[in-house]
Amino acid sequence: MNDLREWTAALCADLGIDEEQFDYPLVLAMARDAERTAAKPAGPITVYLIGMAVAQGLSPAEAATKLDALRQRWARIDWRD
Repeated sequence: MNDLREWTAALCADLGIDEEQFDYPLVLAMARDAERTAAKPAGPITVYLIGMAVAQGLSPAEAATKLDALRQRWARIDWRD
């Protein structure tokens, strides 16, 4: 995890983002949930889209809530139909 933190710190610095505002557990949980619900490539795509939503004013907590609601809806779908 140290390499991940160092990478993230460097990327935040290069992008002008305050690393203290980055919530590692929340972002990793959102990626994990998307991968488990839809498909492995859904993780990075989901995190990118959530980042775009946060940039437009949605809080990370609100984004996580919306993702959880979507995950729950998908869990109820019978994909065999």
